[in-house]
Amino acid sequence: MAFVQANGLAFHVADSGGPEKPAIVFSNSLGSDFRIWQEVADRLGGRYRILLYDKRGHGLSDAPPGPYTIDDHTDDLLALLDHFGIANAAVVGVSVGGMIAQRLAARAPQRVKALVLCSTAVKIGTAESWAARVEAIQAGGIASIADAILVNWFTPGFRGERTADYAGWRNMLARMPVEGYNATCAALRDADLHVDAGGIAAPTLCVAGAHDGSTPPDLVRATADLIPGARFTVIGDAAHIPSVEAPGVLAELIDNHLREAGHG
Repeated sequence: MAFVQANGLAFHVADSGGPEKPAIVFSNSLGSDFRIWQEVADRLGGRYRILLYDKRGHGLSDAPPGPYTIDDHTDDLLALLDHFGIANAAVVGVSVGGMIAQRLAARAPQRVKALVLCSTAVKIGTAESWAARVEAIQAGGIASIADAILVNWFTPGFRGERTADYAGWRNMLARMPVEGYNATCAALRDADLHVDAGGIAAPTLCVAGAHDGSTPPDLVRATADLIPGARFTVIGDAAHIPSVEAPGVLAELIDNHLREAGHG
């Protein structure tokens, strides 16, 4: 395991592939850590430098008191890129990680060579839905609502047939730091990236899971429509976390997009 200090916090990271290769940084969803990207990263590691990290409040990274903002998370990612000497990278983000990627591309376009936005949007949920989520967790912990969340993360086939995998990912979610989770719920509650989307210059691919209950394909498509030149595709046998359910398909989409963008 590797830990680095950036933006005043300790982050759990994995950096592989060497500085001579084009870089990809992966940003994870609410309630997950960088292990959700491992199978995708393994498929791309021969061609790219891969940076994985647990965002603040998640996994083994520090969980400072909240609430957080999308800009807090974006500042963290910029600091990590600086720490590793990565002048620019392709950024792949899922859910809130995709919002961080959008904000980074808007704030520091010179740092972003290409974007792959998975299961994300310019606005996710409502103030009321995030308040209800936080209230439920404060009352019973993350485990009390884990199965309701995972219905949106994974298809019925995955949940019914890959029972050991499902149990493991449920454990990951249930064991997240409550303070970090709820602080990131606040970031999602307050984030609205409609203005940012229209100014994104990086070549962008938006990817939806056909069975995603958190950010349905129509919501992801609407975000793609706001980003100049963005392309949109759907992975048929996936829900909110395509990197787990369809890593081979997602890796191929990423690789093809980066090659077309001149970053592969």
